[in-house]
Amino acid sequence: MAKKKEKMLTIKLVRSPYGRTQPQRRTLEALGLRKINQTVERPAHPSVLGMVERVKHLVEVVE
Repeated sequence: MAKKKEKMLTIKLVRSPYGRTQPQRRTLEALGLRKINQTVERPAHPSVLGMVERVKHLVEVVE
């Protein structure tokens, strides 16, 4: 059977993690974001959506 293609999110870090709380910095690190304007693609799973929700003031998301 053919596997369905997963919906992907493009996540871009637009604000600095400096001065943020440790959980917010760790969440960005778990998403793979380290530098401003860095972009990563992640599947639109509930766990990834929850991480994005925690740092929504620091990132931009494109579906």
